[in-house]
Amino acid sequence: MTAAAVLPPLLALIIFAPAWAVTGFVGLCTAWGLYEVAGMAPGGSAVSALALLAGGAAAVIGLGRLAPAASAALAAAAVAAMCALLLKVAWSGAQALPRGLLLGLGALYVGALFPYFALLRNQQAGVPLLLLMMAAVIAGDSGAFFAGRAIGRIKLIPAVSPGKTVEGALAYLACGIAAACALKTPLGVNWNMETAAGFGMLVSVVAQLGDLAESAFKRVAGVKDSGWLFPGHGGLLDRTDSLVFAAFFAYYYSRWLGFASA
Repeated sequence: MTAAAVLPPLLALIIFAPAWAVTGFVGLCTAWGLYEVAGMAPGGSAVSALALLAGGAAAVIGLGRLAPAASAALAAAAVAAMCALLLKVAWSGAQALPRGLLLGLGALYVGALFPYFALLRNQQAGVPLLLLMMAAVIAGDSGAFFAGRAIGRIKLIPAVSPGKTVEGALAYLACGIAAACALKTPLGVNWNMETAAGFGMLVSVVAQLGDLAESAFKRVAGVKDSGWLFPGHGGLLDRTDSLVFAAFFAYYYSRWLGFASA
């Protein structure tokens, strides 16, 4: 199964499924993500069990909306910790971390942030906003790929991701903004052009940060891919790395704006 083959049923789930089904699906994806983390950063059995249980607890808190403030704090801590790891690898290279620390970081990353896919989609008018976020990320990622291959010369952060270029990152921004502006009305998002452009720009920035942060994690873990779920394309975390930070951002961005559909 390829990542592209998953897209049509995933879109059907996002658009048509009841909230409980989306929550259940995201819960399964979270469990699989924790499994991939355990494979990338194996530790002792006790350490692994504690870290994965902590990640699972964070996911339950988020998916169940049991403590919104705690969920937000855990997610913000996960973003900050992953960005700190990115800066560390960019500055000093992929030096090994204690396996327990790496496993705990990965478990926090998955457990605290994956629930935001369900939280974003299941809120009022969440379907069009999730689709708009995904469109901006997919357009940006495609633009970065083609621009990087065609005109990419200046390496972005070679210690983290040798293939990424500054030109590709700028193309990501441009394509993400264009997609958000072009698709806001067809998707039923009643933002003005400036708000949509700001959303596309910020989503493009945080999506690229998420991609780079997961790459830094893999560098430190000493693995090429997070897993084997998509043969030739890596694991679940490889396919969602650009979306995880973006979902967290889009959820709070929409709540701050008081998002509503047209």
